[in-house]
Formats: sequence, structure tokens, C-alpha cells
Amino acid sequence: MLETQVWGALLIFLVCPIIGALPLIDWITYALSGKELAKLGTGNISVSAAFYHGGKLIGILAVISEAAKGIGVVLMARHFFPSQSAWEIIALIALVMGRYWWAKGAGATNVTWGIIAHNPIAAILIFLIGGMSFTIFRHKQSGRFAVLGLMVVILSLQHPRQPEYIAAIISLASLLAWIYHKMPDDLNLNASQVNSESAKMFNFFRGDKGILTLEQNLEREKVGGKAANLAKLKKWGYTVPDGWVLKGGDDIDKFVQSLSPSEENPLVVRSSALDEDSQTSSAAGIYESFLNITNREGLKRAIVNCLASYDSPRAIQYRQQIKETTTSLAVIVQKQIQGMYSGVAFSRNPVNQLEDCVCIEALPGEAQQVVSGQVTPGQYRVYFPEEKVEGNGHIPTDIILQVAKIAREIEDIDQGIPQDIEWTHDGKQLWLLQTRPITNLQPLWTRKIAAEVIPGVIRPLTWSINKPLTCGVWGDIFTIVLGERAKNLDFKETATLHYHRAYFNATLLGNIFLLMGLPPESLEFLTRGAKFSKPPLKATIQNSPGLWRLLLKEWHLEKDFAEDYDRDFAPILDELVDIEPNDLSPSELLIRINNILLSLQKITYYSILAPLSFALRQKILQVSPEDLDNSKTPEIASVNSLQKIATETRHLLQIEQLEFNSCASLFAHLAESTEGESILTRFQEWLNKYGYLSEVATDISIPRWQEDSRPIRQMFTQFIFQKNQSKPLEKDHNNQQSSNQNLWLADVQKRLDLKGKVTEIYSKLLAHLRYSFLALEKQWLGENLLTNSGDIFFLKLDEIKDFIQHSDGESNLMEIVEKRKFQWQESKNIENVPYLIYGNPPVANLVATSVPLSSANRLVGIGASAGIVEGRVKVLKTLREAVNIDQSQILVVPYTDSGWSPIVAQARGLITEVGGILSHGAIIAREFGIPAVMDINIATQVLRDGQLVRIDGQKGIVEILP
Repeated sequence: MLETQVWGALLIFLVCPIIGALPLIDWITYALSGKELAKLGTGNISVSAAFYHGGKLIGILAVISEAAKGIGVVLMARHFFPSQSAWEIIALIALVMGRYWWAKGAGATNVTWGIIAHNPIAAILIFLIGGMSFTIFRHKQSGRFAVLGLMVVILSLQHPRQPEYIAAIISLASLLAWIYHKMPDDLNLNASQVNSESAKMFNFFRGDKGILTLEQNLEREKVGGKAANLAKLKKWGYTVPDGWVLKGGDDIDKFVQSLSPSEENPLVVRSSALDEDSQTSSAAGIYESFLNITNREGLKRAIVNCLASYDSPRAIQYRQQIKETTTSLAVIVQKQIQGMYSGVAFSRNPVNQLEDCVCIEALPGEAQQVVSGQVTPGQYRVYFPEEKVEGNGHIPTDIILQVAKIAREIEDIDQGIPQDIEWTHDGKQLWLLQTRPITNLQPLWTRKIAAEVIPGVIRPLTWSINKPLTCGVWGDIFTIVLGERAKNLDFKETATLHYHRAYFNATLLGNIFLLMGLPPESLEFLTRGAKFSKPPLKATIQNSPGLWRLLLKEWHLEKDFAEDYDRDFAPILDELVDIEPNDLSPSELLIRINNILLSLQKITYYSILAPLSFALRQKILQVSPEDLDNSKTPEIASVNSLQKIATETRHLLQIEQLEFNSCASLFAHLAESTEGESILTRFQEWLNKYGYLSEVATDISIPRWQEDSRPIRQMFTQFIFQKNQSKPLEKDHNNQQSSNQNLWLADVQKRLDLKGKVTEIYSKLLAHLRYSFLALEKQWLGENLLTNSGDIFFLKLDEIKDFIQHSDGESNLMEIVEKRKFQWQESKNIENVPYLIYGNPPVANLVATSVPLSSANRLVGIGASAGIVEGRVKVLKTLREAVNIDQSQILVVPYTDSGWSPIVAQARGLITEVGGILSHGAIIAREFGIPAVMDINIATQVLRDGQLVRIDGQKGIVEILP
């Protein structure tokens, strides 16, 4: 008996997984239909996939094959062990594991029929009670989990004294629950398959009371972005047409019967996919919409066609292009508003970042004609706070202004995220038809903090060094706190340059705040300068392991710094002082630069944590800033020292008797007088000690005081001749303070002194890095590789390294420098740099010349998607001609309605004869970063295939090149 059971156990563990791994469903489907389930839909080889992709007959055969597996393994276990033993459940577990890991299926059908064979009475109870649970939960996934719970309870109650049996059934239920969570269901691929047997059964139990309306709080993950956004608008108090939502799995017939469209009350059907109207993808015009539905037959047909559009070629191609894997589509049915005026509003200019206005396109009639791209609507700009309206259309100004105000209101409510709003006005009131984030205006970039870290107009070399240092260290710090939750965050995008100014990624930081449990309003700290939100207790508890790790780093900060100073910082600073960079070859200078960068990476960590540590302790210990001594920080120490020399100079020279007070005259007098020699010596000693500082110490392109002492000479002169001498305040820590206060003050003072020491080393390393690049530049100037002093700072670090290591004489450094100088100067001339940047302004094309062509070779339209590109023309007068499009071609088309979207995404640029900046074609072009010019009236007639053109998608100019 024992030997038989041993063989039985071995067979269960070896044979059952193999049975589960047999892809019978895939074989059946391929044999009868030629389809490979692994390459369709979710890739699951499941019964629901067989029904959906193969049809009813294949689905039934799939059920039979999987049922046979479940029954077969139970009967095999029963041959070796007693009936209804735990081994029958273990056999099902082994079967499911093989089914999931090798055959890409969940095993639900196997388990269902296996339980029927194992215990028919319990199976009937589970089925009846589980069926009722669907009417309670009204959600397929929740219903599944409820059935698994019932299975555990009912079967365990029948074997209360068999702990091994209870453990086995809990293991089986847990395994299935885990698989349900991991695997998407083909029935959720598209709601158009609701006639499948499984969907019908689910709807039978769910009933027809689960119809969702826009009055409810809707979740994007369940009903898609469009429906969720409309529900939010209603919740916020805006006027939105009444509407209902049909989810995947809902019964279309019952849904249609609950509505009564008519000539007097027409309805509109619109899609709401999970990849639609999100912050990263718009899917503008990808899925079908249907207007003027006046009867139930037409309503059902429109719903089915809307659902079917999810699997249209253009939809599939679009999802592939944006790498979207989410698989679900819901349908919105709304009352149709008979619009007198309609249009689209963008709360921010999607083409020109420097123009702070609301952009509106509108026409009399329905909104669909505005976004279709088949007409050119009226163009409007609304500027705040003056509420100035500019435009060339025929829509009443008060309506345009009302739309603009609402657009900015919704942006404010939605955490400052720019909004794309579709609206209509029926002559009495304004109706909102949709709102969604403007995808090409993501992420949000803020000057807050960034402008303090590295101010001014920044040259390429400076940024190519500072960005990886800053982003890398901040990424390390956030990873300490977030742990595994940080693995999908791209910390390289923490900061960037716009208009050659530093910006931090407010969207990324906002996501980090959310992961840390901070409320969404914390984003306003970065975008609007609002007070930083305190984390709730739950967030603090959730992040306690990471916060503890960070606290340990802070606690050992002083000790760690002392060790790194002795081991790394002090030796390299001594070496840098001893070796003159002008005596080194380019290769030796590159080694020197790399060594400095390694030390800079370490000191940057302290340059971020030391100020944080100081601020944290000062706040917690409530030490007043007035009680702290800042005299050891380099900035204060240098000024105090210079002021001391100036005070002694006043007495020595009897300054009141001098007849001049200018800098040049003072230093000329010092150079000619006996008394002045000692003063100049002391001034030079001061420069030797503090000359590594500059106006912007974090920018290596700015001369250090040791190189250009004019600002310091001027300051020194002012100190000497100013009438009211100010002295540094001396801190008096007397016995008025308690011993605890003195201890706390001493603790915070240590952190302040550490901050000053870190700043000193950081600034010295940057100074030596600058001197190394200047030594390299001096050699390249002598070899005529560069033209002027300072040119090297317009190159990037990787370019310099590559030129030294692999120079073959082909790189034209002077050409690169001149083009970057031009761009840098253009940015420098911008007076009103925006505090916030929405999205990524296009980088100027280095290849394109800045010399304009004659007016005869220029066409002017509407700039719809910024950027400058050159390419060969491809004229397409109809969509059927769109074959062999590649990314070297600039498409010239009569218009761009929704059907053109996937074609536009493949091109290098776009020119249309009609349309505006808010049409579907323009939105898609911006989403994929493709420059576009709209409203070139005769483009398809004037431009020819193969013609070389340059388009400026911001200015709306097309130039025909020779």
C-alpha cells in the first residue's frame, strides 16, 4: 500500500504538470482556424481566448479538452489514494502550475471540472452561492476571488479535522488568485466580444443594474480616461451632458433597452479606452464616435462599431507606436447637444512655450468639424490677467473668454496640468464635452530650486557635467527611501535645460511624492510655490524602512565625510595644487578631469545631504538662525577676511586724506607707495586662499576670482571708502541659555560647519576642473581647433573625451561651437523666461541654416507642432496612397482627420492644406514630436514628390530648398 502511494505521489508531481503544459487549446484552435493564440490578444492560451479568437465551436472543444485534464488528474490521484483526499487537490495544483508556466493559461476550467469530479455536492454549492456573489460584486475579478474564497470555506468545512487537506485547498485558491492577478483576460481585450458564452454567463449573474453614469465617481482603470474625466468635470460642478458608460462584459441589449433615443433627444456614442485621454497618450481620433443617434437599432449598431474600432488597423498600429499594452475599451453614450458654436481649447499654447495664452479654435455648429482637420477653424488667443482676446473668427468674444477662463480653472483644479477641452455652446449655456491632459505638454518643468542650484544662462559643458551629478545623487537619495518602488523611475530626467536655463522635472518629482505617500497637492510646491504638504501618518509608516535608512545616512554623515576627506578629498586637492595643468598633454588632462569628476560625484552627495541635515536638525531642535555662526562658510569667511584687510588699510593709508575713491586709482596708489606693498601682498594671499570662488561657483564656465579679480578689487575698494564700517556680529552664547539649548545649538552648528566645509571642497574641485579645461583649450587654440577663449565651454564632456581618445580629424569643433554660441545667445536674449515649462520645447536643428530664402520659395501657414526639419516631400491626396512612408519624408496632405493619425506618426514632418493647431492631426504630430504646418492652401498642388523642403513647425513656415 505504501509503495503504491509513493508511486502515486511521484506520478502526480511528474505527470500532472506535463498534462497541464499540453497546449491542447492552441492545437485545436490552429487546426480548425489557422490562428495561433500565443500571437493574438494577450497571448493567453485560454478558453476565453479560444471563444473570442476561434468562435463557439472551437471554444466548446477547448472547454472539453481542459475539463478532461481536470477530471483526469483527479481520477489518477484517486487510483492511488482514498477518494476526496488532499492528493486530488495537490494533483490539481500541479496541473495548474504546468498550465500557467508552460501553456500560458490560468487553469480555471481545469480546476472547475476537477472540483466537480472531486466533490460534486460541494461544487454545486460553490456554483450557486458564487453565482449570487457576482450580483453583489458586479465586477468579474471580484467575483472570481469570491468564488475562490467560497471554495476554501465549503471544502474545508467538509474536512475540518484534516489540516493537510485545508492547507492544500488554501494553496490551490492562493495559486489561482495570484494567476488571476498576473494575467490579463482576453474577454477584456474588447467589449465587442460580449456575446461569448463566458461573458453571457457573467452578465446573467450580474444583472442589468450595474449601468454606470457620469454622475458617479468613475475609475480610469475601469472605464478609461475620457469617461473618468467627464465624471470629474461633473463632480467639479461644470455642465456636462448626461451620460452612461458601457464596460467590457456588459450586456449591450440590456444597456440599449435602458435608453430611449429619438429625433427630439438624439444620443452620441464615444469611445473611452484605457490608453485614451491620459497624460502620456491622447489617442485623438483613433477610435470611432457616432452622432445623431435617434433609435435603439442605430444605438446598438453604433456601440458595436465603436467597440470594433478598438481592433481597427489604425488603433492597433497606434498602440504599437506608443508601446501601450493596456487592453480595454469602454463606451460612453451621452445626450447630444445641438451646438450653435463649438470648438476646442488648450489651456496653454501647445506650440510656443513663450506665449502664455489660452489657444481656442472654434466654428459655428458641432465641435466634430473643428477636430476633424477637414476645415480651418477660427483661431483665438486669450491672454491673462488682462483677459485680452485676439482672433480672426466669428464667435462672440464673451463665449471665447468664458471658455478660456474655464480652461485655466480646470488646469488649476487638476494640479496645474495643461488641459485640452472640447466644448459647445447651445445659445444658452456652455457645455463641456471632454477634457484631457495635453500630452505634448508633459512633463512639467519648474525653475523653483533649480534656479538657485545653478542660476543663469548655462553653457553646454557646464550642463553636461552638472546634470549627471545632480540627477544621479538625487536618484540615489530617493532610491534609499523608496527601495523597489523606485525601479521604474528615470532619474536621468530629474533636470534639464530649457532656453539654456536649468529646470527640475516637476512631474517626476510629483510622482515621487505620490510614491512617498504625499498628497497630490504637493506638486503645487514645485509648480506654484505653495507650502509643502505634510505627509500623512500612513505614508510615514509605509516609508519607515526607507526613512530609517536615510536617517542612518544622516546620523553618520559627519563621520563618513571625515573618512572620505582623509582618503579622497584632501589627497586629490593636494595633487591638483602641486601639478600645473598647462604642463600636461591632452591625454593626461583627460585623466586629471576624470579623477576630479570621480571626487565630484562623492562630494555632490554631501553637498545635497549636508544642507538637508542642517535644515532638518535646525527645524527639529528649534535653533534660531540668529544664534548660529556662519563665519566658517566660504562665502562669509571670504568677505569677512577681505573686510578685515580693508579696515586695516583704512588706518594705514589714512584714507580720509586721499583725493580719489575709484578702484583703479586705489590699486595704482598701492602699487606706488611703500605702505601699499604689504597690503597688495595680503590681498594676493587672500586671492590664493579664496580665489577658487566666483559669482556662480557651480558654473565652471564663469571665471574664478583668481583669474579675474576685478569684482573683488571693486568690493575691496568699496569696503575701504564706505563711511559706515560694518563688523561681523559675534555670537554671545552666555549662560542665559539652558544647557540643553547649548547642546542643541552646538549640534546644529556642527552641521552648519560641515555644510561650509563641503561647499569649500565642492567649489575647489569645480575650480580645478575649470583650470583643466582651460589648459586643454589653450592647446587647441594653438592648434587652430578652436577660435576664441571660452569656446571649449560650448562643447559637451563626451565630445571632448571622444575627440581626445578617437580624434581622426573629421570633427569640426569650431563649427559645433559657432552654432551653439548662436543658440546660447538667442536664449540669453530672452527677457521673460517662463517659471514653468510645459513639455519639451524642440531643440533647434543644428543642420538647418538660419538664412531665410526668398518669399517666392516660402509658404506660410499655421504652426501646429514645433520643430525645424528638412526632408523630401511625399504628396498624398488620399489615404489609400499612403504606402511605404518612412521617417525621412515630409507628408503633404489635403487634411488630417482621425484616419490619418498612424500615417502621420511615421513621417518626418507634416504639411496640410486645411486644419488648425487643435485638430487630431496636429495633436498626434505633437504627441510624436513631428513638426507640422497647417493651412497651406495649395500645398498638394505647389509641392512635388521628392522636393527638398524645410518646415518650421512653430512659425508655420515651409521653405522650398534648392
